[in-house]
Amino acid sequence: MRPVKTTSVADDRNPVLIGQRPRSRRQAVGKSMWIAIWLLYLAGPVAELTNRGFSTGQRIWGVVGLTLFVLAYALLVFRHMLRKPPLALRYTPLIVMVLLSVLLTWTLGYSWLVLFIFTSVASAVVLPWQRSRWVIPLITAVLIAVGIRYPEIRNYYLFAYALPALGSGFVMVGVQNLVRTTQELRAAREEVARLAANEERLRLARDLHDLLGHSLSLITLKSELAGRMLPGRPDDAAKQVADIERVSRQALVDVREAVTGYRRPRLAVELAGARAALRTAQIALTVDASLEEEHRGLTDDTEGALAWALREAVTNVVRHSGARRCELLLTEEWEADERRYVCLTVADDGDGPSRAQHDGNGLAGLRERLALTDGYLETGQAPRSGGFVLRAFVPLRAPSPDGPIPAPDSSPEPVNGPA
Repeated sequence: MRPVKTTSVADDRNPVLIGQRPRSRRQAVGKSMWIAIWLLYLAGPVAELTNRGFSTGQRIWGVVGLTLFVLAYALLVFRHMLRKPPLALRYTPLIVMVLLSVLLTWTLGYSWLVLFIFTSVASAVVLPWQRSRWVIPLITAVLIAVGIRYPEIRNYYLFAYALPALGSGFVMVGVQNLVRTTQELRAAREEVARLAANEERLRLARDLHDLLGHSLSLITLKSELAGRMLPGRPDDAAKQVADIERVSRQALVDVREAVTGYRRPRLAVELAGARAALRTAQIALTVDASLEEEHRGLTDDTEGALAWALREAVTNVVRHSGARRCELLLTEEWEADERRYVCLTVADDGDGPSRAQHDGNGLAGLRERLALTDGYLETGQAPRSGGFVLRAFVPLRAPSPDGPIPAPDSSPEPVNGPA
């Protein structure tokens, strides 16, 4: 295991992912700056205010109106980013923005038509798409109606202002749909992981009921029978007691086997847990398609060993790596002795292995688990990203019906030999 690096799970250096609210003040400032940078497009109206053709009253009106517009825009967008307000409270700032766009453009010049673009984008962000798809064309129509007042731009203002307002609005509608889809996928993955855990609990409950129900009923019956045989028939009672001991020992063995199966991790469950852990740490995850499918060449023991490897590797990535990206691969590989292995690769772009690399308790225990299945572990530096790579090998007990999984073109080179 790599040396421990003190870092928060929600590292402030990592950007806020799409559809996620900021978790710290630093992330909120970063996301706010990304939104506010688009206000640079207001440079045109601001430059118009320095024109000598404007009177002092027009300049004051322009400054006040633009300030109110920016405040309404910030209130609408930033409040929506932190906590979505009720739908009724979203219309008031939008109406204020539309009125200011009309009044400022009508009184100060056509360069203020750019305000309609901000209004269109803001409506796409805060309104449901069922409503924004009608509001955006309506705002564009108002822009066209106001722009007709200026004959000098009638030939091109449609392309300079109306099309950007319409296009930017609907592009933002698509982005909002992407955000909702991403949030739904995250919720679905969490639900799958929860259902998998519940299914495992139900399996254990069914197994314990089936195993202990019959055994305990038999023990109760024989105990009552032995009690009735005493003291008149001690030999027969002793036989019943011996049967009770045999049944109870067998029940104990059955319970241990059931609990052992329950504790054995599964790749699908560990993959769902890995997604949740890396998402919380804001580490981008790339998963090979083969890892999403059930691999028929794995036995319960070999799958459990790979699941433990996945859990340990992801824990190291989250706690010690300082990585921004993580990649998971599942491949089939041939060894020199013609044996086939299933290889789980976990690579990141973090700090990489220490110079004096040695296994900690986690990796040492993982090597022992893999050795029990005739597998082995390799760790070292990822060749492409320079981070840390862990490769866990387990033997393929049976040939895969669909053929071997193709290996990636540039897989990490092994550093350590078989344990």
